[in-house]
Amino acid sequence: MGNLKGQKALITGGGSGLGKATALAFAKEGIDVALTGRNEKNLQETVAELKILGVNATYAAFDVGNHSEVKVGIEKIISEFGSLDILVNNAGIAAFGGFLEMSPEEWQGIMQTNVMGMYYVTREVLPHLIANNQGDIFNVSSTAGINGNAGTSAYSASKFAVMGLSESLMKEVRKHNIRVYTLTPSTIASQMSLDLGLTDGDVEKVLQPEDFAELIVSALQLPRRAMLKSASLWSTNP
Repeated sequence: MGNLKGQKALITGGGSGLGKATALAFAKEGIDVALTGRNEKNLQETVAELKILGVNATYAAFDVGNHSEVKVGIEKIISEFGSLDILVNNAGIAAFGGFLEMSPEEWQGIMQTNVMGMYYVTREVLPHLIANNQGDIFNVSSTAGINGNAGTSAYSASKFAVMGLSESLMKEVRKHNIRVYTLTPSTIASQMSLDLGLTDGDVEKVLQPEDFAELIVSALQLPRRAMLKSASLWSTNP
């Protein structure tokens, strides 16, 4: 199992849910963590928790769907950390409804955050990983990116796109010793899942953010010659 201490990670959507759980799991391994998100209060509170664990931590508040904000935010993080080793593209939004019920604006908003947001952040981080000739990029898709369902057309379209982008990038940057992972979790007990009613009120029946964070840490600890190309994590409860 590889020693991760001293590596530097950037996690989008890092102030709560899966992003926060991953940040805390990273800190316990000695990884310095930079967070992004739109809720500055959540980011500040999470950074404080990370520092208690003895690692360097910082944040930049911005909307991943806004390229100019992304550029400024990533520049701030790089100036503080000097470099990055790990990127977790976790930020995402969801809304469900019939194909004709959802407005074009809702559709565009989901695609802008879930697809273009991942693209913008990766575009700004990737040159630093290439310069180091090493790195790890985790792109969080969803089981909705494997199978579409009635009422999920916008969300599924965005998560299918994440999978295609992620696999293409993986094949492009392997020559730079950069591992790209496509992750497809089923329902996780996050605030977004609760707000959308996806847990049926019983959060113990679905995955916890800490479960998925453990998978990410385990993937990082593989020898550099090995790469977990993709992984789906499901709850044992139906």
